[in-house]
Amino acid sequence: MSGEENIDFHFQRIQSKAQNGVIQPILTDLYQITMAYAYWKSGKMNDQAVFDLYFRKNPFNGEFTIFAGLEECIKFLQNFHFSESDVKYIRSVLPPNTEPEFFHYLENLTANDVTLYAVDEGTVVFPKEPLMWIEGPLPAIQLMETPLLNLVNYASLVATNAMRFRLAAGPDKTLLEFGLRRAQGPDGALSASRYCYLGGFDGTSNVLAGKLYGIPVRGTHAHAFVTSYTSLSDVKTRMLMRKDGSAEVDFISLCLKYQEELSTVLPFLPDQVNKGELAAFVSYAQAFPGGFLALIDTYDAIKSGLPNFCTVAMALWASGYTPQGIRLDSGDLSYLSHMVREGFNKIANRYDLPWFANLNIVASNDINEDTIHSLNQQGHEINSFGIGTHLVTCQKQPALGGVFKLTEVNCKPRMKLSEDVEKVTIPGKKKVYRLYGADGNALVDLMTLPNEPEPKVGQRVLCRHPFQESKRAYVIPAKVEAIHKTYWVNGEVMQPLPPLTELRAKTMNLLKTIRQDHKRALNPTPYKVSVSTGLYSFMHELWLEHAPIGELS
Repeated sequence: MSGEENIDFHFQRIQSKAQNGVIQPILTDLYQITMAYAYWKSGKMNDQAVFDLYFRKNPFNGEFTIFAGLEECIKFLQNFHFSESDVKYIRSVLPPNTEPEFFHYLENLTANDVTLYAVDEGTVVFPKEPLMWIEGPLPAIQLMETPLLNLVNYASLVATNAMRFRLAAGPDKTLLEFGLRRAQGPDGALSASRYCYLGGFDGTSNVLAGKLYGIPVRGTHAHAFVTSYTSLSDVKTRMLMRKDGSAEVDFISLCLKYQEELSTVLPFLPDQVNKGELAAFVSYAQAFPGGFLALIDTYDAIKSGLPNFCTVAMALWASGYTPQGIRLDSGDLSYLSHMVREGFNKIANRYDLPWFANLNIVASNDINEDTIHSLNQQGHEINSFGIGTHLVTCQKQPALGGVFKLTEVNCKPRMKLSEDVEKVTIPGKKKVYRLYGADGNALVDLMTLPNEPEPKVGQRVLCRHPFQESKRAYVIPAKVEAIHKTYWVNGEVMQPLPPLTELRAKTMNLLKTIRQDHKRALNPTPYKVSVSTGLYSFMHELWLEHAPIGELS
């Protein structure tokens, strides 16, 4: 095996276990290890605990979130093991008087005694309800907290961000993720590409993400390519093979012919367009005659870029090829897109080529969600958006704020209290149901005690706000869905892990079950996450039991 093949094999082997070799138990906060030691030392290593992983507030001032990262969590459990070098390092950072038997405990620790229940990846989820809950030995699950949050928080955040871009752009626009160069390191870039695709994007510029995850890769050329040419003399060959392979044509002469013809159709002068730009377009078309899409704003989008593109595009058509379109990376995108489309229409009418009127107009230029909404209000002719920085860095909100909270130990409920009601936890094991109306839209998510009967279709059920006594409503569901499944038990994966393309399609379909007013960008209606009467009484009795009683004197 060659060196290159060996590196490729090693990388694929890592990928088969997890997204990359960094995802391992030692990717954690030190206090997780110190707590695990304290649990172990006090004899709590076999205490059975339940933890909920959830978030407190939807991101981006919205009212929905896309759950992502589950497959990587499952892979993490599959490979949960502290290596010899991990344990050696942990020994070096803990106090010298740490008992040696603890390190033997770490060396033998696996996830085989852990059970994980989770919502399907790609599901639309809401605050306070568990995205997953995990049962097992207390120290073991404590050690999993930080890696699991790391795998879920950013994945869900960027998938939600991507879906908001998709909702803004509409179902018919092509969305391309161009964030590799601006992402938070290579791991952030790969995660962004993966979860933007899950969240509704159509492709990525990230070639490695395309290889690893099967995401369509897209790209054209940069301004540097255009500015590297000064004249047609820079193009070393004049010839281009016709698409049918019948003969070569003098492609440069053909371009110059159409340049003269088009000067009577488009408002430009042949001696005024940038010659280096024309040479660059000729060269790129010769390299990719079946995929010619040109960046036209290096010098002047309308006076030079557009006529140079159309010149080369018509020469390609005369050679049997169909050009793809143009990209705009600066300027007034609404105005420029209208001007470009007007030029395309003129040529389509002049040469009776209807397809020319429909050539793609791709826009990039540091686009964010608000930019797309603004363009929609102004009107535009853009078919596709290339989005980078604001998408992958989630500039509107850089973190989801997911948390991992203990809810039960040895079958006894645990509850965290706080003066900030938002931070009060819902104790104990819970079942979560999504109740749907007759129109197929989700009405409310209902959390119940595990021994309560499942809500029944057609039967009225009382849904209560977890903390505000007066907020309650009866719901008569037309459909009831338990939203959690057992994903991991006894060291085995219990559910299929669909490929990314299936997850993307599933996510898009599931979003259709959420009402439009919950998804709108401005002042969306909050989706109701409620508790049953039984769970409400249970948690409030526990709250009163543990809350200190004040005294006045």
